[in-house]
Amino acid sequence: MTQIAPLRARSEAEAARFPALLARAEHLAGTVLLGEHGRRRAGMGDDFWQYRPVQAGDELRHIDWRRSARSDTQFLRQREWQIAQSVTLWVDGAASMRFASDDSLPQKADRARLLSLAIAILLNRAGERIGLSGADLPPRRGDAQIERLAMALGQDGPDDYGAPQTTGMLSHGRALFLSDFLGDLDPVRHALTAAADRGVRGVLYQILDPAEESFPYRGRTIFESVGGTMVHETLKASELRDRYLERLAARKDDLRRLCATTGWLYGTHHTSDSAQSALLWLYNAFDGGHGR
Repeated sequence: MTQIAPLRARSEAEAARFPALLARAEHLAGTVLLGEHGRRRAGMGDDFWQYRPVQAGDELRHIDWRRSARSDTQFLRQREWQIAQSVTLWVDGAASMRFASDDSLPQKADRARLLSLAIAILLNRAGERIGLSGADLPPRRGDAQIERLAMALGQDGPDDYGAPQTTGMLSHGRALFLSDFLGDLDPVRHALTAAADRGVRGVLYQILDPAEESFPYRGRTIFESVGGTMVHETLKASELRDRYLERLAARKDDLRRLCATTGWLYGTHHTSDSAQSALLWLYNAFDGGHGR
């Protein structure tokens, strides 16, 4: 019983975020005008692209029974524009994202969730299929899918740093990764390489607290990870500033090169900046690569 109570309390707290997050995302999405990007087309497309195994959430009417009869697996017949209209999100919910240097600022996780849900609302209105990797939410259209996304986005992860997930990502679709990307770079490199191998292009959006950009600390300072697994105390924090900023700049350069190699876009957002401007940048990025 002692183990169940904290779990229930956490579940209730996460569920309580859902209506507020959805309302804020709807309001934010309403500030961005839809362009021509991703408008609905009649029918299911004309050009055959490929067969793929059936996944959870697929409709039976889309199964190609003739192709499926030749094996033990059921296959879906995909058409070219249908794949191109699928967007998969990955939103880092790890402990490092629950950092805010000031009470007046949102946590990085809060901003990432808000932006991801707002862009999902915009793309859904434009006829896109939106999914969430690592959460058993394959790309779908509709308001019900937006509500499922909002519920799934309310969950925090146990690790200090997140690793991008590519599960549920459709070949030749698009993707959006939101994180601070301050942890191990290898999982990020692996995820983008795997996505590129499947013809997936997208946006890698780094969200940082302004203190992580400026390192304003002086004198005796105790640095502790949000998850509590790492602690470092120094009497002269200012002496760490130059080395820290050099490493941060190097990390950004690594991310830019990785995106350039895999055909992705790279962007940075600070939680002290406007969420509206960030959403507009993301929408333009999906609308043809503007705002690089």
